[in-house]
Amino acid sequence: MKKLLLGIVLLLAATAATLYLSPTTLIAAAQLVERQMAGLSTHDIQVGEFNIRYYEGGPADGETILMLHGFGGNRDTWLRFARHFTQRYHVIAMDLPGFGESSKPDTSYDVASQAERVHALAKALGIQKLHLIGNSMGGHIAALYAARHPDDVLSLALLNNAGVSSPTKSEMFQRVQRGEPNPLVVRKPEDFDALMHFIFVTPPEMPESLKRHFAEQSMANREHYDHIFAQLRAQYVPLEPELPKIQAPTLLLWGDQDRVLDVSSIEVMKPLLKKPSVVIMKDCGHVPMLERPEETAQHYQAFLDASRG
Repeated sequence: MKKLLLGIVLLLAATAATLYLSPTTLIAAAQLVERQMAGLSTHDIQVGEFNIRYYEGGPADGETILMLHGFGGNRDTWLRFARHFTQRYHVIAMDLPGFGESSKPDTSYDVASQAERVHALAKALGIQKLHLIGNSMGGHIAALYAARHPDDVLSLALLNNAGVSSPTKSEMFQRVQRGEPNPLVVRKPEDFDALMHFIFVTPPEMPESLKRHFAEQSMANREHYDHIFAQLRAQYVPLEPELPKIQAPTLLLWGDQDRVLDVSSIEVMKPLLKKPSVVIMKDCGHVPMLERPEETAQHYQAFLDASRG
């Protein structure tokens, strides 16, 4: 109750500040509100050559849920979703190496390398077994982790994950195949609004000042993201031969209007998994935990409960 009241107070303060504060300050205030409501705090850890920043919350002796964001995302992707789990679970949402506020050395960010870095993070934090959930590229990484370290994974949830050749090719796949620019990379200010409409069915409303701020941030990372995307394509790891190695119960959750990765990927994955569950969310896009966090959390909690038998 105290946490809820604090969250409400902070939210009101952040709302009042919109008339006075810069976009950077406003975003920081809003993130503080979201972290408080989710019961998460920010931490850093050195793992090999990487300094990794992550959110952590919930009971230290609870089962761990590790959350992996998608391409161009960061740990904030999970804030509104995570608040539904920190009462019961030990929750970690990390900035993957090369993204967010984790370090970005000149190295390879292919999914196989990233899966081993995530595994190294878990070991550095003393986590022996965990629940893994990942979206898009993060889902691709999570699936590889579960395939290559099956004894460490209690359950796996893949939200609109990459790594599968879908029967129906997505709009993004067709654009890239035609040599068009990657729609997930912002190159000019107006691209940010186009990106929001590309990944959401119903984009979140935000002031123009915030749109410009986010566009500027994304544009500053354009070359870095182009470099990583090229690596992901050049060092692509297909999931089809990996999925049969996964021992854990696996949730396949997808927005049916995903323009980035087509929902028909489920048709490929389900027969290859030992313990699959499927949820298709109607009128939802590429990031269901952002577009409809409460509903996505309900589906995920039902899966976790069912996976216990």
